[in-house]
Amino acid sequence: MAQALESMRRRIDSAEDLYGVVRVMKALAAASIRQCELAVESLAEYNRTIETGLQIVLWNRPEAIPANPLSGKRRGIIIFGSDQGMCGSFNEQAATFAIDTIKALPEREEDRVVLVVGNRLVGRLEDAGCAVREQFPIPSTVSGITSAVQDLLLKVDELRFQDGVEQFLLIHHRPGASARSAPATVQLLPIDAAWLRGLAKRHWDSRSLPTFTMDWRELFSALIRQHLFVSLYRAFAESMASENASRLASMQAAEKNIQDHLSVLAVEYHQGRQQSITEELLDIVAGFETLTKEDDRRARKNAARSSR
Repeated sequence: MAQALESMRRRIDSAEDLYGVVRVMKALAAASIRQCELAVESLAEYNRTIETGLQIVLWNRPEAIPANPLSGKRRGIIIFGSDQGMCGSFNEQAATFAIDTIKALPEREEDRVVLVVGNRLVGRLEDAGCAVREQFPIPSTVSGITSAVQDLLLKVDELRFQDGVEQFLLIHHRPGASARSAPATVQLLPIDAAWLRGLAKRHWDSRSLPTFTMDWRELFSALIRQHLFVSLYRAFAESMASENASRLASMQAAEKNIQDHLSVLAVEYHQGRQQSITEELLDIVAGFETLTKEDDRRARKNAARSSR
């Protein structure tokens, strides 16, 4: 019984250690979600500045809006997953959605270039017959998103100017209602002409019309570049927030399971402890009774000798 109790005590200690780890991971996931949300919120004002700049250029140069869709047939697909595990079905959802989306695209397989952000997706995609050209890491913190976006933009430029890839599609999780997220598609390139026409028609609040002095083509190109940066930054931040939301949910479920398991172990331990105490008491009583009987036997024997 003592060995069984010791074994159960070790199981309780292990479960308590695991419970502590889960609580730390849950706290880290919650903090990461908030950091990503703040990062997305911080983009809003910067994005308005970019749209205002595009609005000014388009007022003066409406010919900047592309009249015809791109003629190129090659498409780049950028899929966001995770580098770390313990995030529930996050990667499975992303992989399944990406595979279904890719299968529905009209171009030939050889005209697609697939880039993956997060190594957990690579195996799933390749198992489904989807060739991955290159894999990029997920930043460990929000502060690393900027450099990750710059690396990805360099790759996009390389594919555009060297491989003739003119269309780019983003596939990543986007936060939804009730803290739930789901994969979605976002067109990165070509820039939506309807969106540009909407900017050109947007009302200007001031009476004085803005002007610019630099070459409009250089300005328009720089603003579009910043628009691409914002789009990719948002994709990173939203995907990371969704990943940590999934991890938080998994840790909450694990925390409850460990609590339930600890409750069961505690009951079993106390029952075993009580049984051990009872057995010890019974052994003491049995020993006492044995000693008492031995003393009585000796007393009777001595009395018999004395009577002789």
